[in-house]
This record gives sequence, structure tokens and C-alpha cells, in this order.
Amino acid sequence: MSFQGKIATVLMLLVVASTALAQGQLDVRIEPRNAALKSNVEGYVGNLAAPDEAALQRLRRSAEVQARQAAEALGYYQARIDSEVKTVEAGKPARLILHVEPGEPVRLREVTVRIEGPATRLKGFSLPHSAQLKPGAQLNHGSYEDAKRLIQNQASRYGFFRGQFTRQRLSVDPPAGVADIELVYDSGPRYRLGAVKFAGDAPFDEELLQRMVPFQPGTPYDSELIADLYQSLQGSGYFDSVRVDAVPAQASAEAIPVDVQLTTRKPRTFGLGGGFSTDVGPRGRFNWTRHWANPQGHSYGFESELSAPRQNVGLWYDIPLDPPLTDKLRFAGGYQYEEIADTDSLSKLLKLGPEWHHRTDGGWQQVLSLKWQREEFRLGDDSGLSNLLLPGVSYAYLQSDNRLDPHNGYRLQFDVAVAKKGLLSDADVVHGNVMLKGLTTLWQRHRLLGRLQLGGTETTDYDSIPPSLRYYAGGDQSVRGYDYQSLSPQDNEGDRVGGRYMVAGSVEYQYAIAEKWRVATFVDQGNAFDSLEIPTLKTGVGMGLRWVSPVGPLRLDLARALDGDGGLRLHFSMGPEL
Repeated sequence: MSFQGKIATVLMLLVVASTALAQGQLDVRIEPRNAALKSNVEGYVGNLAAPDEAALQRLRRSAEVQARQAAEALGYYQARIDSEVKTVEAGKPARLILHVEPGEPVRLREVTVRIEGPATRLKGFSLPHSAQLKPGAQLNHGSYEDAKRLIQNQASRYGFFRGQFTRQRLSVDPPAGVADIELVYDSGPRYRLGAVKFAGDAPFDEELLQRMVPFQPGTPYDSELIADLYQSLQGSGYFDSVRVDAVPAQASAEAIPVDVQLTTRKPRTFGLGGGFSTDVGPRGRFNWTRHWANPQGHSYGFESELSAPRQNVGLWYDIPLDPPLTDKLRFAGGYQYEEIADTDSLSKLLKLGPEWHHRTDGGWQQVLSLKWQREEFRLGDDSGLSNLLLPGVSYAYLQSDNRLDPHNGYRLQFDVAVAKKGLLSDADVVHGNVMLKGLTTLWQRHRLLGRLQLGGTETTDYDSIPPSLRYYAGGDQSVRGYDYQSLSPQDNEGDRVGGRYMVAGSVEYQYAIAEKWRVATFVDQGNAFDSLEIPTLKTGVGMGLRWVSPVGPLRLDLARALDGDGGLRLHFSMGPEL
């Protein structure tokens, strides 16, 4: 027989043997019933490697010993355990039946869990608070070991690398039915984070890299700070790979050196994509980015979007501030040409100006801007040219458990911009918007979504206000059942000219019919109008289908407007729910 044939024979014999050895069956019977004890006994005994009844007979005593260990681990030191082997049915595997009477469990009498040393002054270092570690609780060896692991894990996180248990005792008195626990941990000194040293092919100034470090040398050790450093560097957009090493064994005078190895990404990327929505039809997108242009980490790029009603191009240049991951100064400019849907109205908009981006300690994304815009427009039979210098501020906050397909979360967004006539502006203007979105998932399959949008423009010369500062409602992202930008005040000729104010809201229910598929039903309301008196809100209702694609949910909706012509409209859109 060839060598390959011998190997094949051996493998076949091993498969046959393993199949035979797995034939024995375990039957654990607890009286009175105790699901936790039954599961623990089954886990301790495990699979029975016995091909026949005789082999099971030889395993009885060891199985009883394992069952007793399982019972004692849960505090049942007085358990009565016996066993028998039976062949219940001819041709079926034999069974090893374990009969267990738990008896009265051992209960805790004295419990001492204490931390000593510098860790006692650290609020984040907490004692185990399990109800199973209180006098009178049933003894559970797992809870005792969990308490030890919790203390040790906290010590590792907060840098108490010389900490140790000076007392760790679990004393059990089975006849008396009581047990005592004593855990005393001496934390020892807390280590500190040393200087951060960078290595690799990163062509950046040391000063820029150090501004990405979220701690100063000498900061008390916290493993979360090491994770924050990794996330800061990885999220900067400068690097393909990041490795951070902080090894306690290399500490000197309790200061741990932090070594970072960096691999820089390619400096340029470009993207080309497309999409479709019933608001604007087919659209194409192109962007080009220079991720780093100099040792100071400056970056710049170009982006554009083309669709039938709207075409725009934009340029930007970013200068990282401190900290570079969350703060930057951006100089941006762009041009947009837009035709108001199904009208002769149009807008040609040029924008220029700086923006300061900053993330607050509370997690808000803040943008302060100074935009100069020049807009040539036609609204119905009227045309105009608007020049405005608009200082503005916006705040946005996103809480979400998943970026592409969240199950719970909310988004808050507020922005306001103003202009003063005579200060490079043709009119006095105050323009503000509010957007609120929320999402919750109940019982895994049921999802509720809510959306509210508010907007308003106050001015002393509304006729000079360009379309970009007026409001239109209707469409995929506004009031479904109505065409894109079809809800608007009209002039004497019946042309939609946009409103001073806008309100739109939606309530939607989704039900998951499969892992990636959901059905939805919704009610939308909203309108654009010129007066703050209670407006007439338009209502659309409908149902739809959702598919969670790799790039986010795709939405297909069939909606009916409850007034007007009352026709059915199909809406298609894509993107995250929040």
C-alpha cells in the first residue's frame, strides 16, 4: 500500500472510531427540577466517549465525581448522586442516567471584599457589587472567581501592574451549610504613561503627530487612553496602518514608554459613483482628494454632483487645528446651477468663505462660517441678483449604534445665518433651520422612526431673497406622495416661488420580515408657506419596502397624497435612516 493510501486508511479509522466513541448518551435528572444545576452537570461531564453499554458502566464513577464537582460549584455540597446505565430501546445507544438530589445549598456567612492602596482613591476602581456576594446568598464558586477577575481586570486597565491579593480565601463548612469569603487586594502604585515616540514612514512634523496624542507624558495609565490614541491616528485619514505598543515590563520608574509604528496611506484618491432618486432622477458623483499635501497635514479636494435639475462643483482646503482629528479650518467654495422642479425658475449660486469645525466636549459638531454668496435667479416672471455676506453657526449631534444601519439613535441639527444690508449684503436676513430625527427598535423586529424639520427666513425685503434661502416641500425626504419641490406658495401666474417658512414631519413603522428586508408604513405631513398663521399642511400616506444593502438601506415607497389630485407616487431613495 502506498504512503498516501496508508494515510487515507488511518484517517478513515479515526473517523469511524470518533463516531463510535460519541455514541453514548447522557441523561441528567434533577429532583426537584433545577435548570441551572442540570446545565452545569451536563457541562462538567461533557460528551461520553463510550461505544457500548460496558464502556458506559466503566464511566459511571468518573461521571458521578464530575457531577458532584458541578453541584459543589453552585453551592450544593450535600447533593445525593447515583447513576445507572440503560438501553432504553433496541438498536439505540445506551444511556448513562445521573440522578441528582441537590439538598440544601451552602450559604454565605461572612463576606469581605476590600481594596487597599492607591486604587482606593480612584472613583473608577469599583468593588464587585454582585448580589451573589452578600451574606445569606447561595454560594457560587463562579461568582467568587468573577469577583477576582473584575478586580484584576480593573487593575490592568488603570495601571496597577504590581497589585496582588494579600488574602484570597473561600472557606466552606458543608455540615453547617455555611461559607466565608475573604478577598483583599493591595493595588500597589499606579503606573504612568511616558512620552510617545513615533516611527515609520510618516512624512509629518513631530508637532502635528504629538497634537494627535490625547494625553500628556506623566498621565496616570488608562488602557482607554491607548485605545483613544489608536483611534485618533487611524481616524486622521493619514495612515494605512497604526500599531501602538505600551508594555508595562518596559517601564522605568513606573513610567511606561509608548511606541507608535505608522504606515502612511497613498496621498491621493478619487471616487466615481452614481445613484438614483425620484427627487432628482439619475445622478453622478466625482471626488478627488489629496489627503496630505505637506508635513503640517494640510489637505484639499474637489467634489461634484450632476443630475438633471441640479449640477454643482466644490473645492476645499483644510488646515488641521488642535486636536487635529476634531478641529480644522476649512476654506471652501463652490458653484451650483439648479432648476426648480417643473417650473421655469432657476438659480445660479456662487459661494466662498472659511469654516471653523470643532467638536465640543459634549460630542456636538460645531461649525462657525463666514460665507459670501452671489446668486442669480429667476422665479416665475421675476429675476434678480442677490449678494449676501452670511456669518453662520451650526450644531449637529448624532447618537447611533451603527453608522450604516442603526437600530437605535437620534440626530439633532440646528443652524442659523444672518446678513446685514450694507455689509456686502443687499438685504437684512435671518435664516434658520431645525432637524430632529429619532429611531428605536422594539423586540428586534419592530422599528419606529420619527422626523421633524422646521425652517424660516426673516427679512425686510423678501423679493430680493434668492431661491437658496426659500423653502419648498414635497419629495422623498420631505412629504412623500407629492412631487419634489411641488409644495410652495405660488405667484399670480401660478409659478411656485418658494416660501418664507417650512414644516415637515413623518412617522414611520417598519417590520423586519428577514435579516436584510423590512416592510414599512408611514404618514408624512408638511408644507411651505409665507405666513406664521396656522398653515394648511399636506398629508401623504403609504407603504414601502426596505433592503439593507452593503452601502446602506435602499427605500422603495408607494405614497398617496390625501388632497389635490390624490394620485399615487413612487419614491426611491437610499442612505442611512439617521
